[in-house]
Amino acid sequence: MNTTYSSIQSTKTRMLVISALFVALTLVATMFINIKLPIAGNGGLIHLGNIPLFVAAFVFGRRTGAIAGAFGMGLFDLLSGYTIWAPFTFIIVGAMGYVAGVIAEKVPGKRVLVYSMAVVVAMLIKVVGYYFAEVVLYSNWIVPFGSIPGNILQVGFAGLVVVPLVARIKKRIL
Repeated sequence: MNTTYSSIQSTKTRMLVISALFVALTLVATMFINIKLPIAGNGGLIHLGNIPLFVAAFVFGRRTGAIAGAFGMGLFDLLSGYTIWAPFTFIIVGAMGYVAGVIAEKVPGKRVLVYSMAVVVAMLIKVVGYYFAEVVLYSNWIVPFGSIPGNILQVGFAGLVVVPLVARIKKRIL
């Protein structure tokens, strides 16, 4: 038996399982731990799905972060009656996971600062991405401003939870 092939297959299987796990965690945290906002004209939603998204990106890298975000939150939209949002979510949240993972992997420096920077950049992607998605869906440049506070709140809260914990998680898992 070729041990190199076996090792590669084991690594691929491990990453497939980890990616699937984070898709499921992101879906569950988005679906079952959420609050509908009465202030946004679009029925905005605050959820905890960004927490497993950031853990996936910071601990397992950009690919896992992108997969967890795109598929986990995209599936939420498909299963929860927000179907029209699914393509936007797939792209926006997939980009959030990917970019947060790239920053965590490539930027040198104190990890707390690097992870914080990754959260801020992901927040900007979410705010700008969903603003333009709402402009497309509502044909209005003003209404989308109502969802910005909720997007900032949910990503900011996820960052406050994940950034202090990710170093500990990395030590235990890797």
